[in-house]
Amino acid sequence: MTIEIDGVKIPDSALVRKVTEIARENTTPLLFNHSSRVFYFGALAGARRNLKFDPELLYCGCMFHDFGLMKQYSSANERFEVDGANAARDFLEQEGISQNDIDTVWTSIALHTTPGIPQHMHPVIALVTAGVEMDVLGLKYDQYSDTERDAVVKAHPRGDSFKEEIISAFYEGIKHKPETTFGNVKADVISDKEPHFHAGNFCCVIRKSMWPS
Repeated sequence: MTIEIDGVKIPDSALVRKVTEIARENTTPLLFNHSSRVFYFGALAGARRNLKFDPELLYCGCMFHDFGLMKQYSSANERFEVDGANAARDFLEQEGISQNDIDTVWTSIALHTTPGIPQHMHPVIALVTAGVEMDVLGLKYDQYSDTERDAVVKAHPRGDSFKEEIISAFYEGIKHKPETTFGNVKADVISDKEPHFHAGNFCCVIRKSMWPS
């Protein structure tokens, strides 16, 4: 369902239609609707901040950002964010997109769970993270009007238990490679589902290194 909210809408282009089709075929309804909401919330944030950005690139970043949770895109030992970024890169290369734009989309996905960094970078990178943080964490929730939130959720429903379902989706996508959660927020997901999980400790790595002092 395509809607327009305060001038923000999903671009009607061949590239975007391909991205939508790939996302529908290769992710779950939960992740497809989540990623669609991420686009709207990210684009609305961009409009509010008067940022100039390519909506097609933003859409690509948003729709591919969780591809790394899917088995067919999940590597054995890379962070899931990198797997999603690589999936987007491969697609965009096939579409003849410029390397600069590919790098922007790749980075927007790779950094979308790294708090405090993306907002200082290219608008597409900043806005993918802004959309994710709004939809998953509710950050800056009050900066969106009731009308905006209701319209986005009506078009792409959250359902009655999105909070727990998205945590479970994260876990199912990364549980086979817990070592990739070292130093990032997904360690909390493993700990939530596996109470005996011990996350890697940065200070322990320093102390146990081969350096004598």
